[in-house]
Amino acid sequence: MYNRRLIYFSAHQVTVFVWKAGILNHEDSFENTADGLNRFTAYLATHRRSIFSILADVSEESFQIETIPFLHGKDRSAIIARKCGQLFFNASLTTSVSLGHQKSRRKDERIMLAALTNNDAFSPWLAAITDADVPLRGLYSLPLLAPLLLKTIGVTDKRCLLLTIQDQGLRQSYLENGELQFSRLTPLHNSSIGGIAQTFSNEAHKLQQYLVSQRIIGRHESIGAYLLAHANARKAIENSCENSETLSFVILDIEESARRCGCNTPPVDTRCEQLFLQLLAKNARGAQFAGDDIRRGYYLWRIRTLLQGSGALILGACLLTSGKLAFDAYRLQQETAFVTAETDLARRRYDSIVKTFPSIPTDNDSLRRVIRQYANLERESILPDGLFREISRALQSSEAVEIENIEWKSVDENAPPRKPLATPAKVNPPSTPNIVNEVAIFSGTLRLSAETPPRQVLVVFNRFIDALKRNAKLDIDVLQQPFDVESGKSLKGWGNALIDETQSRAFKVRISRPLGP
Repeated sequence: MYNRRLIYFSAHQVTVFVWKAGILNHEDSFENTADGLNRFTAYLATHRRSIFSILADVSEESFQIETIPFLHGKDRSAIIARKCGQLFFNASLTTSVSLGHQKSRRKDERIMLAALTNNDAFSPWLAAITDADVPLRGLYSLPLLAPLLLKTIGVTDKRCLLLTIQDQGLRQSYLENGELQFSRLTPLHNSSIGGIAQTFSNEAHKLQQYLVSQRIIGRHESIGAYLLAHANARKAIENSCENSETLSFVILDIEESARRCGCNTPPVDTRCEQLFLQLLAKNARGAQFAGDDIRRGYYLWRIRTLLQGSGALILGACLLTSGKLAFDAYRLQQETAFVTAETDLARRRYDSIVKTFPSIPTDNDSLRRVIRQYANLERESILPDGLFREISRALQSSEAVEIENIEWKSVDENAPPRKPLATPAKVNPPSTPNIVNEVAIFSGTLRLSAETPPRQVLVVFNRFIDALKRNAKLDIDVLQQPFDVESGKSLKGWGNALIDETQSRAFKVRISRPLGP
């Protein structure tokens, strides 16, 4: 597991703090000498599984406020890099902070460009971190955390000064609308309570006069100066820092401010390193100065952490899936065992019930054979409904036709002519398929008036025959016409037809069709 460690970098030493469970503890200090650098290199070798963040509080820094066009992405980064190269010649540690967009039509962006100008002071320590291949999250500047500090302790002034004591110097920052505009670090020559109080007063007036000379604030404009101090130095500071028309002092209790920042251990004096380190540990998302080559170990750590997290997530998902599958398999085994037990119980019950049945006069094989034969006979039974429907369909178009008698039968074409009943008695079909036809012979009369001429009678009868012939599968054979039209019979005239009007106009027709599909 990776631990978080914070390095406080000042002009004369490097101090390392370890962050664990929300508590910041001092771990080690290294003097800004060759021996201290060697000890720091050895220290890094034993803490490769730590993520480091550097908080720098040095006087070699520069802040410039510029206005750039409204840009995004690579274009914005390119113009910021060009501005930094023009303003901070040969400075490798630079950054930028957006101060918002102007409300003009072009919406130009105001940015504060910052640089740590003393490369030689940082180079050996950063080189040691790069050579040790430890993850460096970023190099942060203490004055850039001043807006977060004022926001945390509840200061909402539009313009104000912030004065804090760190290490052996006094940090003075000017903030406007919650954003840092200017900051400088002056050495603290007298670290006694009286010396600190007098330094607060002198430096606050100097900074106010500098801002007036730069026309950042008005000459008669009043501004507040917030001083972070311990309770034991409060009286001395109040005696030294007297309010005037243009400058008013507000003393903030450092213990209360530390509590609001989340420090579990209150400071024992007026020094504020612990507050800024606590803010950095909880909000390490601001502008930082280290380049990508210095943060290569941190990028590799993020990729490694992402892969490990993804692997752990996939492993957890696989374990959950395998657990679910194992549970489903166990449940199916239980259900299978239950169904098997139920089946065995039902089989035993069936066997016990079968034993109570009376014995049948034949064996099971003979009974199955008889039932199978009966099923075949039932399936092959022939009904006259097909031909009856055909005759009924033809009658619907011939209202004058009246059926008196229908004789239906099935005829096996392959059977001997004198033994027509031999084939139907067989249950199983022969080796060669038989051609079985169903035949219907029906007779009837035509209900027409006596004055109807013979030609009209034939038309009515032929219409009926044509209706039957619409089904191509039917074979139609007229056995008797409504009256004699054969060549051997004598034809009768219209007068003779009137004499024979009482004679019935009967006919007889035979239709047949093959059975099967």
